[in-house]
Amino acid sequence: MTAVLHLAALVTTAFGLVAGAVVLAAARRPMPALAVLLDFLTAAGLLRLAGEPSWDTIAAAAAVIAVRRLVATGLRASHPH
Repeated sequence: MTAVLHLAALVTTAFGLVAGAVVLAAARRPMPALAVLLDFLTAAGLLRLAGEPSWDTIAAAAAVIAVRRLVATGLRASHPH
């Protein structure tokens, strides 16, 4: 992975932690905060895949996406329309 992509993934992860904390403080509910954090982690994983993809980075990105889908399903189930 290039240094620029590594730095971009690291910054995206840091922004995700901050954004998740802000959502948690504002909404006082963990699920939306977790959803925001997982969106940023998904973006960071995709940035890592843009470099030199390995099976480890592919598995990590897939795991984050799977957890994100489960959280989204949980959010929809807890707030039916």
